[in-house]
Amino acid sequence: MIIEIITSALTSYVTYILVAIGGAVIHYLKKFIKEATDRNKVLHESVRAILRNDIISMYSDCIKKGYCPIYVKENVKSLAQPYHDIGGNGVIDKLVLELMEMPTSPKESGKQ
Repeated sequence: MIIEIITSALTSYVTYILVAIGGAVIHYLKKFIKEATDRNKVLHESVRAILRNDIISMYSDCIKKGYCPIYVKENVKSLAQPYHDIGGNGVIDKLVLELMEMPTSPKESGKQ
């Protein structure tokens, strides 16, 4: 009889302890996931801003020169896809299209 009471009490205490630990672990995991998600969002926004800035910078340089070398076109293409993959907007599409349509050398552009 006493053993049953002690066993029952211990089972209850162990259950309470496990539930408390489980709750603490779940709370910690939720907090960890939220912080990781927030950091990930900031990183995406930062990378997107850097990609956008690089594309705009290359666009500006090429507009001034009047042509877009092949290596710049390749760079722009390689930056534009990740830019869109992480949520970039369509404004860059217009710039990329203009760059792709530009001549690749000063001879073709008429500017030397």
